[in-house]
Amino acid sequence: MIQKLQNKDTDVSQNIRFVFQVSYAVEAKLLDAIDFHPLKRPLESYIDSKNDFFGYFKNEVLAGVIEIKHHNTFTHIQSLVVNPDFFRQGIAQELMTFVLKLYDSKPFMVETGVKNKPASDLYRKFNFIEIKQWNTDHGVRKVRFERQ
Repeated sequence: MIQKLQNKDTDVSQNIRFVFQVSYAVEAKLLDAIDFHPLKRPLESYIDSKNDFFGYFKNEVLAGVIEIKHHNTFTHIQSLVVNPDFFRQGIAQELMTFVLKLYDSKPFMVETGVKNKPASDLYRKFNFIEIKQWNTDHGVRKVRFERQ
């Protein structure tokens, strides 16, 4: 079940942050990142965020989260994370399907690390096209995808 998460609630944001932390720990290893900025994101940034958060619940456990920054002219998928205990169960795909139906905007944009093959494969499955690649100041090569 997918539902909007009330990130202003501290308990809800703690749950969101937990899923981000365990998921990004796996991604940091995939990317060979030593200093991975998403793992440093403080709880307050979730609570204070104006982005939309949607959670996928499985057996009443928050298994995945998608964070959306929506504008009139585009929608940016800020983050898409799944708790590793729930990997390979179609949760990321369901969250993507939900968001692509919910927001009526073009383009959709998303970024990930070049070495994050599972994420890149997911975005390509949803007809996202690679737009560019670049090196970050923290040693991770990133890729941007867009869907028109």
